[in-house]
Amino acid sequence: MVNVDATTIKVHRDTKHELDQFREYKNESYDEVIRKMVYIVKNLKEHPELSNEAIFSIEKARERIKRGDFVTEEEARKRLGF
Repeated sequence: MVNVDATTIKVHRDTKHELDQFREYKNESYDEVIRKMVYIVKNLKEHPELSNEAIFSIEKARERIKRGDFVTEEEARKRLGF
C-alpha cells in the first residue's frame, strides 16, 4: 500500500456535480480530475493550441465512454496476448 499525503476539502454539491462531469471513467478520482484541470489551465497561457487539443481529446474520450465504445484492460491484454 502506498502512503499518500492527502487532505480533505469541502466543496458545494453543485461543484461536486460539475467535477463529476469531467470524469473520463467512473472510478476516476477527484484528485485525477482536478490535476487534469490544473494541467490544462497552466498550459493554456503558454501553449493554447495544446490545451485546446487536450480539452478536445478529453471531450471525445468522454463521448466514446458514454457510448460504451472502449476496450477494457482485460480485453486489451487478450488482444495483445498478455
